Amino acid sequence: MPERDDLRAMVSSPDRTLRELMAEYGDDIWNYAYFLTGSRDQADEVCQETFLRAYTHLSSFRGGSTVKTWLLTIARNQALNWRRSLRLRSLPFFTGRRDAEAAPSAEREALNRQYTDAIWQIIMALPVPYREALVLDIRYDLTGEEMARLLGVAPGTVKSRLARARAKVRQALEKEESE
Repeated sequence: MPERDDLRAMVSSPDRTLRELMAEYGDDIWNYAYFLTGSRDQADEVCQETFLRAYTHLSSFRGGSTVKTWLLTIARNQALNWRRSLRLRSLPFFTGRRDAEAAPSAEREALNRQYTDAIWQIIMALPVPYREALVLDIRYDLTGEEMARLLGVAPGTVKSRLARARAKVRQALEKEESE
């Protein structure tokens, strides 16, 4: 698992480094790109561009953050560049890439999937700043400081975005349950 000093040491073998980075972080970067773009094709492109940029700029990694945060930052910048080029194109709802999981029954699995899909639809409908903070928290388990650095905002801003995102999700779920 390449981290900070390990990554700098691996610069002497960039092919190995790229393979290890992709093996370790490929799914996380793709999923994050998908959350940001809403498109499988675009997530593929953002992911590819992220690892290409990481590969060509290995020596610029200073170790001030984890490798994961560094790669997520590159992916975020690539996705933002894509989004700017589309001039505010709307995003489709999450249809998700999921690992197969064993369920006690087909009925239970269907209910779980339906509930999970409903939550992701609500999350994907959030304004981008709220959605991004919430996804970084629940999917990538980043600290408030890491999120603040990645998003380029103050830690207090991250806290307020998370609180607002959670409140909006809670309200939407309560509304859905009452219908």
